[in-house]
Amino acid sequence: MSWDFFVPVCVGDLVKTGGINQYVVQDVVPAKQLPSHLNKFKMGLRSQGPSCILEHFDTGYSVLQHFNSLELGVKEDTLELLVKVVSDLAISLPTALTSTTFSAAERKEKLNAVKMSVFLLCKLTESLESVSYRQSIVTAPGKGSKKGKGGEGLLQWDSERERVLHALVQLLQLDIRSLWSLSLVEEEFISCVTCCCYKLLENPTISHVKNKPTRDCIIHLLGLLITKYNHLLGASVKVIQMLQHFEQLSSVFAQAVSVWSTEYGVRAIIGEVIREIGQKSSEELAREGSGVKAFASFLSELSGLVPELIIPNISVLITHLEGESHTMRVAVCEVLGEILVRVLCGDGLDESGRADRDRFFDILQEHLHDTHSHVRARVLQVYTRIVNSKALPLCRYSEVMGLAVGRLMDKSINAVKSAIQLLAAFIAHNPYSCKLSSADLKKPLETETAKLREMKEKLEGKAPVAVIKASELWAAMEPELLVTVRTTLEPTSKEEEENEEGGEVEDEKPEDDDRATAVKIAQYLRVNKYRNAVKLCVKAHSWFPESEMFASLSTVTPENLMDTLGLIFKGSDEDASDANQNLPPTPQKEGEKEGDEGDLKKQEMLVQYLRNMETFSLQVEQAISVINNMLYLKTTSVVQEAVQFCVTVHEFSVANSVSGVRKMLPLVWSTDAAIKDAVVQAYRRLYLNPQGDTVRVKAQTLVDSLSELMVDASLGTIQCLEEIVQEFFGSGSNLQSTVIQVLWERFTGKREASVLHKRAAVLLLGMAARAEREVVLSNLDTLCSVALGEKVTEDFLLARDTVITICSITDHVRQSKGAPFRLPQDHQLFTCLTQAVADGVVMEDPYWQSFMEQAVRLIYFLAESPDQLCSRLLQRSARLLLDQIAEGGEVNKDVGQIHDASQDSNDQEEQVNCLCLAQLLALCGCVAFWQVSHLERSVSAELRRRRGETEEREEKEKGPGSKAKQLANESAMEEELGLIGASAEDTEAELIRKICETELLAEDNLLSAFLPLLVKVCSSPGRYSHPQLTTAACLALSQYMMISPSVCEDNIRLIFTVLERSSLPVVRANSIIALGDLTVRFPNILEPWTQNLYARLSDEVPSVRQTAVTVLTQLVLKDVLKVKGQVSEVAVLLIDPEPHITSLALNFFNELATKDNAIYNLLPDIISRLSDPERGMSCEDFNTIMKQLFSYITKERQTESLVEKLCQRFRTAKTERQWCDLAMSLSLLSMCERGFKRLQECWECYSDKLTESGVYQPLLTITAKLRRGAKPQFKAQIDDFEKRLTAVHTRGLENVESPEMEENQGEEGTSETTSSRTLLPTRGRQKRRGQTKSLVSSHGDDSFVTPQKSRKSKKPVISFSSDEEEDEDDAVMAESETPKVTTPISRTSRRTRLRN
Repeated sequence: MSWDFFVPVCVGDLVKTGGINQYVVQDVVPAKQLPSHLNKFKMGLRSQGPSCILEHFDTGYSVLQHFNSLELGVKEDTLELLVKVVSDLAISLPTALTSTTFSAAERKEKLNAVKMSVFLLCKLTESLESVSYRQSIVTAPGKGSKKGKGGEGLLQWDSERERVLHALVQLLQLDIRSLWSLSLVEEEFISCVTCCCYKLLENPTISHVKNKPTRDCIIHLLGLLITKYNHLLGASVKVIQMLQHFEQLSSVFAQAVSVWSTEYGVRAIIGEVIREIGQKSSEELAREGSGVKAFASFLSELSGLVPELIIPNISVLITHLEGESHTMRVAVCEVLGEILVRVLCGDGLDESGRADRDRFFDILQEHLHDTHSHVRARVLQVYTRIVNSKALPLCRYSEVMGLAVGRLMDKSINAVKSAIQLLAAFIAHNPYSCKLSSADLKKPLETETAKLREMKEKLEGKAPVAVIKASELWAAMEPELLVTVRTTLEPTSKEEEENEEGGEVEDEKPEDDDRATAVKIAQYLRVNKYRNAVKLCVKAHSWFPESEMFASLSTVTPENLMDTLGLIFKGSDEDASDANQNLPPTPQKEGEKEGDEGDLKKQEMLVQYLRNMETFSLQVEQAISVINNMLYLKTTSVVQEAVQFCVTVHEFSVANSVSGVRKMLPLVWSTDAAIKDAVVQAYRRLYLNPQGDTVRVKAQTLVDSLSELMVDASLGTIQCLEEIVQEFFGSGSNLQSTVIQVLWERFTGKREASVLHKRAAVLLLGMAARAEREVVLSNLDTLCSVALGEKVTEDFLLARDTVITICSITDHVRQSKGAPFRLPQDHQLFTCLTQAVADGVVMEDPYWQSFMEQAVRLIYFLAESPDQLCSRLLQRSARLLLDQIAEGGEVNKDVGQIHDASQDSNDQEEQVNCLCLAQLLALCGCVAFWQVSHLERSVSAELRRRRGETEEREEKEKGPGSKAKQLANESAMEEELGLIGASAEDTEAELIRKICETELLAEDNLLSAFLPLLVKVCSSPGRYSHPQLTTAACLALSQYMMISPSVCEDNIRLIFTVLERSSLPVVRANSIIALGDLTVRFPNILEPWTQNLYARLSDEVPSVRQTAVTVLTQLVLKDVLKVKGQVSEVAVLLIDPEPHITSLALNFFNELATKDNAIYNLLPDIISRLSDPERGMSCEDFNTIMKQLFSYITKERQTESLVEKLCQRFRTAKTERQWCDLAMSLSLLSMCERGFKRLQECWECYSDKLTESGVYQPLLTITAKLRRGAKPQFKAQIDDFEKRLTAVHTRGLENVESPEMEENQGEEGTSETTSSRTLLPTRGRQKRRGQTKSLVSSHGDDSFVTPQKSRKSKKPVISFSSDEEEDEDDAVMAESETPKVTTPISRTSRRTRLRN
């Protein structure tokens, strides 16, 4: 073979004239002749094997050239032949390569065959992949068809693609490098294979699960090329390039790089790729199309696969944390998180590992405060994973949890949700006991801290003083002592020494023995009296010549003297140490010392543990309180996370967790289905899925948990819980029958239970009865005998809850549409109820009234002719009370025996009678209320039902003929029938109204007998001063007033007098609620008294203010009351000292803002009223209120109009404080360009007030806000306006308004004329679209004229051109001055002229 095949860069290069011995395609076969040539190719493959490619290469090349025009069969045959050639080569080459007789010619032949076959296979595969991709875009793939997958119907292209890749892998995993000279494989051959692989990876579906085999083959093929064919650098570059253009490849390349680095051992590939990403500039990554999302996803995926291999290159990635791309910051933080979870965790880290771990944690904590919300949210999620994996060091618990609690206030919803999830993870995996609250931990911590302090003091007292060895001291003093010895022994210095020492040594007397002298010498040496020590030592030899200690001093030389002093100084300590050594050891003392130190360390650890636990508990309590408040946010996802958090803390028995569980209960009424479902699932998980071995145990557990939740629960909580429990009983659970059985056992006393649990059991039975009426209906006798029988007076609360349970079987609760379900009057139930209510009237039980209200309600719901039953009940109760009054002496006989004075007995009798009378009046009011309700609900509904049945019966009697006639004239008949139906309903309603007006309070009706008594008690508070009597009488009177308009009109003045003048807050609060109901029922009668209702918003008692704002909120939002200027009283509550009232007022304005232009229309009047000097509101409070109200003004047209209205109000404002308030209000507006122009146009309104700083500074604030981001032309206008403001402020208006200024104004296009003496309304200004002659708004401001200053008035008078309809004076209760007219009161402003 004389030629060589060179892999071309382009396919077309093979037909051009090549170099010396270079293969060139000689014959490009026409498309029509290709099938015959392919047959020859097949025959050659059978006969010659894979070497046939050398002869038939032109045929394969021709297929590539005519690819787009060939039929599918030709392409399939070619692909099959080429795959067969490559596979056969992979089989035959190993034998040839290992053969010893493998000649150069054979090597050349095999090499050409390999290159030719691989080239053709790769190029054909690329072409087929391109066609397949185009075809998948144009048409959706079909199933089970030859055209199902791949371009132009290529049979199962996915599986064929795998065959191609498998063949290439089999060939390239052989050591075919020996076929090339010097084993240097040409780059073109490698590029041919890699380009095919990368082309296949460009398929958008390559990351799908169905393409996993293909994906794995490509990864392994590239791995072979990297390890054996030096494709490392090319692969790393290609990975970066493809990630930039194909975002879906991030997970594929992450898997590929992890496989190459682990299975193929090419760890350098990770460093190369990460360095390439790390070298990307921040500006480049911030641009769109830079592939930053793919890079970020790649890094996150890779860190999850091989985190330990990223650590050596992490410093390159950390630089991106300072870049502009938040996506890269997120990715790097996720990489750090994976490293911390999977690598740098546990206690076995070395010093370097701990340092890296701490550094990475510090980085993550810094980015909890990142400027981008997405980064903050993802870092919180990273911390959640760390905490769930228990990889967070204990020393960082408190700090990270504090940061998480702080993120609950984040503006980003995702960050808040992630913070809640992190806190839930902290609680689920905390190292402390969450059952203790911070209050419970405070005392143990103080006790243990005091104990630790005592142990430290005790140990410090026993601690030995550090002792320096004598030999060490001797070595330190030896040089100086030697100098002293030599100096002392010199004869010339003798006289000097004697003079210096002052005869100290001469006065020394000999000690008793030589040992005492030696001790004294040692003492001299210790206190640095070296001369004294030397002289005493010299004399000691004369005193004790026979002493061994001083024997060497027979000849006094410096050396001998030093030896003796050294022996004396060191010998005393050595003797002592020898003596100590000779003593037996004292292990007990050493053990005590070690034990004390060990106890101290344990105590320190205990105290630190308690401190950490207390900190953790405080943070948990803080988090619970914040998250509980999030349960009522408008964002659904945050509420769902908050609900899940409440479930988590309750499951882990965290202190105060029940508060959140109860607080989320009202959300079962949420209109958002997702929130409602979340709450229902939470309660089902907490309470309705009990754990236990048997059904009985599960039922008892369920009943216990629900009973605990209902103990001390409010009525609202019980109603919410009822919604959830009712769903459980209606779900068909196998626990239902057992649960009901357990509840009956508790209620009847068969199982021992407390009174609270009995009440909970009977309420739960009522909830079950909503789903199945027979649960209660079949056991009415049991309920009556247990709770409403002889012992009913002992526990009215149990009786009340029993009545509530029985109410669950009535039509009103079950909303039945059939015939009404009622029981006869002589039923045992009503006998027990009437007797219990009547007996309770003359008793002093605080719970009787709540029982009575429910009992009367049940009678009207369930009894036949309830009005007759209640009439007899009232007669019986009144008779019992009269009997008690008549027999007062007998009733109070015991009291009279106890009290000595008869006056005390009379006082007690009066008190008892007042309480009983109050209870009787409460019963009267309740009966009156439910009588009206019975007529308007039950009787009216029954009339409609009967009318419907009559109409149906008449229609059936008419027959088919009339029916055909009806169809012929259907539209006219429908209209007529509608009118007839409406007329019938009006007739029924009129009948009900007539009964209420004429019959209910007729003389023969028992209710009318109590009305004069109610009026007398309410109108004589001095005589009837008993609090309960007054409360009951006022409430009953308001219930009587619901009966008819005449009763309401007769007593409306009295009820408002009580509202204004009663000293009892409960009476005022009840009156407000009653008047709210009356406003709904008789709006025309209550309309003139609206101002008196608003007056209660400033009541001195918080409970009354709270009631007033709640009632008025309902009336205003339901459009019962018109929104007027009095709403300023609600605005004042925005700064109420009570947080709950503030939240109610805020909720009022939030809801009011949803109504079109409501707050916008009210703002001018609110500002005028709040800035009234007589109100005396501080500037800070005014600013706080206005800041909230102006936050609702978002439309440019509203802003523009408000600017004009507020500017015009400058003219009516007389005091500096009002000017300042108006200017501050202007500064709070979100000023736009149109608003600024309107502000300039109204210059005359406020220019003379600019000398006041309180007016000037807010207007400067407006210009500062407008200047941000303003266009150059607009910015110039702002600057001119600001200069004008400053000039007037500094020099005064008359000094600035000169002809030059007028010329400037003319140049600016304004037509305002200014006088140095008088400010007149603007004249000659062009009319704008929609503008009337008046400059002020048409909303109540059309009567505006410039006021004239009055010299006579001593005090400024404020005139409002508002839209209010009443005076603001207090209610005057005289009959002649009672409001009777509902027309607005007209007001006019006096025309005045401003003077300098």
